Amino acid sequence: MRLFETPNYNFKKTQKYAYLFSGTLIVLSIVIILVRGLQYGIDFKGGLEFVLEFQNPASVVDIRSALADPLGSAPTVKKFGSDRDILVRANVDMDLNKVQNIFTSTLSQRFPDNPVKIVKTDVVGPRFAEDLKEGALKAVISALIVIFIYILIRFKNWTFSAGAVAALFHDVLITLGIFTEFSGHLPFNLQIDQAIIAAFLTIVGYSLNDTVVVYDRIRENSLIFKTMPFADMVNKSLNDTLSRTVITSLTTLFVVAVLFIFGGEVLKGFSLALLLGIAIGTYSSIFIASAIVVELEKKTSN
Repeated sequence: MRLFETPNYNFKKTQKYAYLFSGTLIVLSIVIILVRGLQYGIDFKGGLEFVLEFQNPASVVDIRSALADPLGSAPTVKKFGSDRDILVRANVDMDLNKVQNIFTSTLSQRFPDNPVKIVKTDVVGPRFAEDLKEGALKAVISALIVIFIYILIRFKNWTFSAGAVAALFHDVLITLGIFTEFSGHLPFNLQIDQAIIAAFLTIVGYSLNDTVVVYDRIRENSLIFKTMPFADMVNKSLNDTLSRTVITSLTTLFVVAVLFIFGGEVLKGFSLALLLGIAIGTYSSIFIASAIVVELEKKTSN
């Protein structure tokens, strides 16, 4: 880690490239979301939910593959406790009894040596799904408002609040764009459900923590280096906290990567969101949040 022993990088020179890179990703994310639409899961769209019990352990990948054609789209398939119990969620416009018949006939043909029975059925109504969607949106917006107020009170400067919230929008929007683009193209579920909303809120908290560490050092250095130009002082603060930021992010990424690899099908989407969010959040804490503060300070001082 010699790169971080006594760092003295000029982040000011990379600022315009960071803006170009982030701006491109944000525009692409917005276009993807507008064109494809957010890929909601059954939690937010409504649909049917089944718990299947197999006689022997069953593969969720094989079950999803077997049911995709008869249902018209790939359902969400997860282990539900043991390897023999499977949770299937399907967003289909069919009668409940018809879907049950599809399940029993298709799975009996596909797995003749592994009998299956349906032990539980549930219907997630559109109203309940709409309430969840509204609640999730309120949770994210409320979190951003509280964060803006918290940063404003802590640092007594609205430019810090604006930089932090802009960086958080940046992180969540890009992650959401990636999920929207690759949903349906990867061998695991990337649809937006309650677990993914929880992951986004976790990303917000993690990214904010990195940003606050940098802001704290900026505040400390502003009292020590009073004659130093503000942009140079921010650059020094970024170098001072670089080692801590990178090492903390790498160790967290290692843990989440293990969760992604070994956590099972049910945690793939959640852990991938964390992987992307931590990486993007670390980048935004270094290159976006502080750069926005510098730009706003320039404008307000003129």
